[in-house]
Order: sequence, then C-alpha cells, then structure tokens
Amino acid sequence: MIVRRLREKRNWSQEQLAIMSGLSTRTIQRIESGNKASLESLKALASVFEIDISKLQEEIIVIDKTSAEWNKEPLLVRFAFWGLKARKQIVMLEITTVLLGLATWIIKPDIFATSAFFLLAYIFSNMKHYIDTKKHW
Repeated sequence: MIVRRLREKRNWSQEQLAIMSGLSTRTIQRIESGNKASLESLKALASVFEIDISKLQEEIIVIDKTSAEWNKEPLLVRFAFWGLKARKQIVMLEITTVLLGLATWIIKPDIFATSAFFLLAYIFSNMKHYIDTKKHW
C-alpha cells in the first residue's frame, strides 16, 4: 500500500504517523493492510505527506528501476525483469503459462510442453514473490 511506502520512506512508525495525522494507530494499520480509507482519513494523510489526495488512492504497482534499492539487486534479477515494469504484466505471464500448461495437458498430452509451461508459471510466481517481498512495486 502506498501509505506504508510513504511512511517507511520517511522512517516513521505507524504510531508517529497516527499522531501527526490525528488518526488512530489501528486506522493506519487497516489502511496499510489494504482496507478502504474514508475521505477524511485520506485528507489527513495527504496533508501529513504533503501530496495530492489522488496519489493516496493509487496503488504502487510499478517497479522504480531508477531507485538505489533496485540497482542493488543482483544482475540476474534486474535482467529477469528487463522489459517488465508493472506487477500486472508478471501476473498475466503467470496466468497465461498456467493456462497453456493445462491446455497442453488436457487437449494434447505432451509431457515436455506441459512441464515447460508449469515450470515457467512457477518461475514467474517466484519472481513476483521476490519483488513483492523486496517491496519494489
């Protein structure tokens, strides 16, 4: 969630953000976990972060390949995501390879093609998970 990313960028705790915004710590926790925020909560957070409220309504799902954190990633990881920016792209690759794997298994059983598609789906899933855990989106 964008609120967590903005908070962590400033090295603030959830409690500090709650005090500055006038919201409860529990409200901050709920918003950061993906629950919908009221317009009043969004206005308070936008004021604290000094950003437009519309930015808080967007979800960060694009890799910032210019960041220092991204440049610290191993060359293999950066190469694997060459041409991919949005999380949606890797999710679509994952779904497509699973469906192709199922199709080759059901329509015309081919152990090599089926295995290859499922292996690719597994690789895409792990790539997505790795970038999720590193919070590059």
